[in-house]
Amino acid sequence: SAAHLLGTDALGRDVFSRILFGARVSLWVGFVAVGISSSIGLVLGLVAGYFGRLTDELIMRGVDVMLCFPSFFLILAVIAFLEPSLVTIMAVIGLTSWMGVARLVRAETLSLRGRDFVLAAKVAGAGSMRIIFRHILPNALAPVLVSATLGIAGAILVESSLSFLGLGVQPPDASWGNMLLDGKEVLEIAPWLSVFPGLAILFTVLGYNLLGESLRDL
Repeated sequence: SAAHLLGTDALGRDVFSRILFGARVSLWVGFVAVGISSSIGLVLGLVAGYFGRLTDELIMRGVDVMLCFPSFFLILAVIAFLEPSLVTIMAVIGLTSWMGVARLVRAETLSLRGRDFVLAAKVAGAGSMRIIFRHILPNALAPVLVSATLGIAGAILVESSLSFLGLGVQPPDASWGNMLLDGKEVLEIAPWLSVFPGLAILFTVLGYNLLGESLRDL
């Protein structure tokens, strides 16, 4: 109807309004989680790539250990011991998805640390931290931006999956995942309760993936 463009749920709540609220939740999770993971990955990747040797070895072995565990199951294991909440989800996703960024930044740093402008900064007496954050970091951000854009899509999918499993955002707060969970029980008689949140996830994730691919091609 005109009053409820996408219909209502079993409690009479407007589906369109709940999808809009769910968009706020999903995007907030995506941006904050990616901000956490990118920050950790940037710092560790810069330190590992610039200092090398034992520092690089220790950080990269830590990355390898983290990558041994499938990320989603690692998140599930951590969430199972904590109270489900939006803050918990953002923190856990961010703290378990920094490894790819660290590897990217390390590779960029390894290629940059021998460049003339870095050597000139060393000759001028610049300290390691100044060289890392003033000279190397700005030149290593391009792949991180692409990774972060794709990471937002991944974080939205993870949050939706956790909420669908009942481990994410809890009712009465709306997220696309728990809307899918609610609609699952009445899929045959009220398919719109699942179809519209599912389409919201599809188009949002697809949009961020296409944006990331476009940035990569620049």
